[in-house]
Amino acid sequence: MLSEVNLLFDSAEVSVGQHYYWEIGSYSIHGQVLMVSWFVFAIIASISFLANNQLKPIPEEGLQNLTEFFTEFIRDLAKTQIGEEDYEKWVPFLGTIFLFIFVSNWSGALIPWHVIEIPNGELAAPTNDINTTVALALLTSIAYFYAGLSKKGLGYFKRYISPAAFLLPINVLEDFTKPLSLSFRLFGNILADELVVAVLVALVPLIVPIPIMLLGLFTSGIQALVFATLAGAYIGEAVEDHH
Repeated sequence: MLSEVNLLFDSAEVSVGQHYYWEIGSYSIHGQVLMVSWFVFAIIASISFLANNQLKPIPEEGLQNLTEFFTEFIRDLAKTQIGEEDYEKWVPFLGTIFLFIFVSNWSGALIPWHVIEIPNGELAAPTNDINTTVALALLTSIAYFYAGLSKKGLGYFKRYISPAAFLLPINVLEDFTKPLSLSFRLFGNILADELVVAVLVALVPLIVPIPIMLLGLFTSGIQALVFATLAGAYIGEAVEDHH
């Protein structure tokens, strides 16, 4: 169990290519990840403000329709994965996770970050960095532990010896492999997609990369959906009643 925790935190040291570091005290931080993350936050906040500044009871067009579509989509996802009794309190969390990953992935697929020069390294989608995906996975783990403990108290830990006590090691190991799976799945898919596009653009810069980029947009959205769905499933598993 301890080795799984160490592996998860050690994975934050994995780097692909060069990075632009900010030195804060004794810590080195990937500055390019924070810059693009703030850009993603700004997009989400701007669209939310513009869409909800003047709400209409029945919107006919515009951004309010878009935000209401995403809200209903996340509500349906949460209800399906968590259940009608507990899903409403988790809609903001799942919505935030989904939107951040979705906009981050699309920013990497649509915006030519490489044309912006920085002292070292290059800009890319935040989800192209293992630190970001590990942080999202750890937040998800904290969320489903909190969900289970807040609903069941210490009785939550009975799940580790259910349906039999000899399954305790396996059930404990499962909780530590979940964030590993979440973080490396997202990181690997986004990194691979951006590397494929970069190679094709270098080899055949005009026509071939276009369908690959369109496919990248689709798979980027799917990765955001998969992460949010699994997060909801883990929370739903934590709060469900075992009989």
